[in-house]
Amino acid sequence: MLRLLAAAAAALVIAALPASAHELKLGDLVITDLWTRATPAGAPAAGGYLTIANNGTEQDMLRLVASPEAAKAELHIMQMKDGVMTMRPVEGGIVIPAGGKVELSPDGYHIMFIGPKEQLKEGGKFPVSLTFTRAGTVSTFLHILAIGAKGPAPMGGMGAMNHDAMGGMKMDNGQ
Repeated sequence: MLRLLAAAAAALVIAALPASAHELKLGDLVITDLWTRATPAGAPAAGGYLTIANNGTEQDMLRLVASPEAAKAELHIMQMKDGVMTMRPVEGGIVIPAGGKVELSPDGYHIMFIGPKEQLKEGGKFPVSLTFTRAGTVSTFLHILAIGAKGPAPMGGMGAMNHDAMGGMKMDNGQ
């Protein structure tokens, strides 16, 4: 009985892990942490965020973004200028240096989806296509997190999990 309860608890923990943990490989690129925020009804735009690591020996460039669920998608950057945070489109693309990593985040480079066709609802998925100069194009999705989300929860393993607080369950490690 204890083993059954332990297995059920483990399944619940795994099911509770963030859905944004998926990883894509495209050529030398590894794309992780793909997410966006839920939007209020009628929002004119939504942001898209992800991390791109280049494990190759040559730089690549994120050149185009698109989504069938938005009228338009553009690469943008947030920058501080004269003490004021400004946002502008990125011309040409975003360089992913060889052996380097670029994070698209709310306060830096990001994808701007202009005119989403529907409200983005927490727990859903938002389709996106990413086109790179060298690696090519990949179609995937962004996980839709809560409106105020700062990003997907870090995976970092389950070392910090308090097994003693699991409702009186005893973990017997198969013994």
